[in-house]
Amino acid sequence: MTEKIDVLIRRFLIPAENYIYGFTDLTGLLDKKFTGFNYGISIGKKLDSVIVDQIINGPTIEYYNHYKQANTDLAELAANISEELNRNEIETFNISPTVSTAELDSIYYKTLRTDLSHKMVATRAGLGWIGKTDLFISKKFGPRLRLVSILINVEVKSKYKPVDISRCGNCSLCVDKCPAKAANGKLWDITTEREDFFDAFKCRNQCAEFGKARLGIDARICGICVSVCPIGQGSTRF
Repeated sequence: MTEKIDVLIRRFLIPAENYIYGFTDLTGLLDKKFTGFNYGISIGKKLDSVIVDQIINGPTIEYYNHYKQANTDLAELAANISEELNRNEIETFNISPTVSTAELDSIYYKTLRTDLSHKMVATRAGLGWIGKTDLFISKKFGPRLRLVSILINVEVKSKYKPVDISRCGNCSLCVDKCPAKAANGKLWDITTEREDFFDAFKCRNQCAEFGKARLGIDARICGICVSVCPIGQGSTRF
């Protein structure tokens, strides 16, 4: 079944070099609302490095539009893949690439946590780890990507081993450059709570300020830590 699903997914990833994907067993890791969907597919789409490189002291309107379009593209991609899986008698549960500003300020305001973390699915699929500013750092694209997840009801075997610890080492560029001072530099591992190394509320507030001051819109976006990460800039030390 894994090989069949693998072939199916690859047909949708065009051009292939702009994507990463993987499978994982999520048994025991999901909210009860996802009962019956114990396996996950994580897909990442590369962001345009030219646009990301333009981020210096805050987000640009080009980055904001590109970020939104990437989410839209991933949502459509997941829907198309799910439709094909359904035709092959595989049930699916799609998880949107992002939440709206309205949802962020209402449903998720108190915790800034959604029902399922794309980053968790991606680390379990062995595609990367969590960085010091709570970014997902992929092995191939660094943090310069967006993620989407599809839960399925049939067993799939992972192509890679789950990533349990950070590979950021002594690098602290994202910590030093964070305008919100939201990170303390502690390394992530699967036993670490987000609050132990990163203050998501400081990040949210700074992103909201950037949205109004730099873009003139009600948005939550920054991108500085995405831009400064050396892995996304082509470093091979990982």
